[in-house]
Amino acid sequence: MKRQTVILMTLTLSMSGIFFSCHDKTDSRTGALEIDSIQINKTEHLFGDTAKPACNITINYAYVAKSADTTLSDTLNSYFAAACFGDKYIGENPDSIAARYVKEYVKGYRDEQESMYTEDLKDKASEEGELVSTGWYSYYKTIESRVQFYQGDLMVYRVDYSEYTGGAHDTYSSTFLNMDLKLMRPLRLDDLFAGDYKDALTNFIWTQLMADNKVGSRKELEDMGYASMNDITPSENFYLDKKGITFYYNVYDIAPFVMGPTQVTLPFALLEQLLAENTIIDQLKG
Repeated sequence: MKRQTVILMTLTLSMSGIFFSCHDKTDSRTGALEIDSIQINKTEHLFGDTAKPACNITINYAYVAKSADTTLSDTLNSYFAAACFGDKYIGENPDSIAARYVKEYVKGYRDEQESMYTEDLKDKASEEGELVSTGWYSYYKTIESRVQFYQGDLMVYRVDYSEYTGGAHDTYSSTFLNMDLKLMRPLRLDDLFAGDYKDALTNFIWTQLMADNKVGSRKELEDMGYASMNDITPSENFYLDKKGITFYYNVYDIAPFVMGPTQVTLPFALLEQLLAENTIIDQLKG
């Protein structure tokens, strides 16, 4: 599962065309950004009947409420809206985005489930003693975002997503946008590393993962379940802070659901020979 990579690539491509024309490369301000959030917690029952199954949706949407640079704040808010809710929300007022998303989620739930629930009731009515299982019709979705790190020209925006749609278990993931506030776009690995770095970086990730799990070989990691879903390679789903670069692998990325997400942190000092010159990492190492 490479959902976070696809999201980041889609956002970068779709947003670059919108904001490139208004980007001033000489502007080094970080914008004096002030962050606010919108919270919604809404439960809606099928047919509006509290005796019937329901969906619950929880939103905690962080956005830029104030900035010294309106172009920067508008750009960031468009990236944030797309990361949390999808590209079709780009350009909308942050105050209206969450309310619209909740309204559409509830409508979709009812449109899909009310007819199925009615048919299920009819089928069970002919089977004496059988009741409709409400568990399959009780859905929930949570979208929570926050600014995880903000220093100088770097803002790391995190989106935690979880959803249950009646299956064996819920699904959840975390996605990160490492926003370069001077370039006004998310950073990718090619922005941070020089030359043919991927094989060496892959080896560092494997070595650190072995150390984290107190094993001495890749085979031992594989026996634990790592690399059983996909190869362990550098992921575009990463975040930066003063400790280094952390690669975040969601469930099913490299390991089964039962193992949960995997985080591998590599300090910048370890990566010195791979890092490109004059990048935002220089601000973090100081």
